[in-house]
Amino acid sequence: MEIKNLIRENILKLKPYSSARGKYLNGILLDANENAIGSVINQNSNLDLNRYPDPNHNDVKEKLCELINIPKDNLFVGVGSDEIIDLVVRIFCNPSIDNCIINEPTYGMYQVVCDINDVEYKSVLLTQDFQLDVDKIKSAVDEKTKIIFVCSPNNPTANLLSSDDILRLVKELETIVVVDEAYIDFSNQKSLIYESLNYNNLVVMRTFSKAWGLAGIRAGYCTASKEITEILYKVKAPYNLNSLTSQSIISAIDSSNLKDEFVENILTERERVKAELKSLEKIEQVFESETNYILFKCTGATEVYNQLAERGVIVRDRSSQPLLENCLRVSIGTKEQNDKFLKELREVL
Repeated sequence: MEIKNLIRENILKLKPYSSARGKYLNGILLDANENAIGSVINQNSNLDLNRYPDPNHNDVKEKLCELINIPKDNLFVGVGSDEIIDLVVRIFCNPSIDNCIINEPTYGMYQVVCDINDVEYKSVLLTQDFQLDVDKIKSAVDEKTKIIFVCSPNNPTANLLSSDDILRLVKELETIVVVDEAYIDFSNQKSLIYESLNYNNLVVMRTFSKAWGLAGIRAGYCTASKEITEILYKVKAPYNLNSLTSQSIISAIDSSNLKDEFVENILTERERVKAELKSLEKIEQVFESETNYILFKCTGATEVYNQLAERGVIVRDRSSQPLLENCLRVSIGTKEQNDKFLKELREVL
């Protein structure tokens, strides 16, 4: 598949901004109009915060290589998955001309990014068991379809989508397939990141916001063909990842055993909360979960949501999304937070 045939012509011709740190990271650095004296908070940091960060994220990518065993050339690091979503749409989709396919119900940012970039999106509903409807997706694809967004495990339905179905789309369609694996750490199923080395139209996104407990630093990455990662680095802002974020990622990967402990604890609590929800008479359905949250159905979900909020327990009302009438989503918290949620929910119900 010729990826360049899908890229916007002006992006192919783009001469990227040449940043000072793109060429030299060490030496007597008098090329970027920085404050050579130092930073006002240097005394609290071992980082040279008065210097611009490495725009190519070399140290971060080396750590990621150790973690997931993916070549550096197949990695792109961004300001959360949201930046990657935005960049992919901007690279491949001509505004007011091209379109994307979104499989709903799913993560809302795919639609928002399309709207911001004036790119049409086509909504294809998941099946009743929240799987991809491959035939309907293929029917929706036309000559202007550039991207298909897939979230697996899916937010908010919490289930893993069939890898075979996803790879059918990758193999059979001349489009970019973006797979969002934000919650894959909570699933015992195999990731698709290594498949991105086999198919040049597959992009797989991961995040540090969930299992790693680093939502506050806004960092994510994707694996893709070298052709796609090169164009991502060409289009991104010169210094999209700051030095504090980069160091946080490196420190986190050095403490990956702690992440594993977090996941184990969350999974234990998830099963306990799921069992408690199933025991409640007025809960109509508790959906299976491969994530750090649970989707459940109850009568009058919006009113339940409002009453929980009045009691200081904030969950997510998903009942306005297709296929999710009267559904609420609850994240798995600490044992104490989960106990409080269950107590207040019993009283509200």
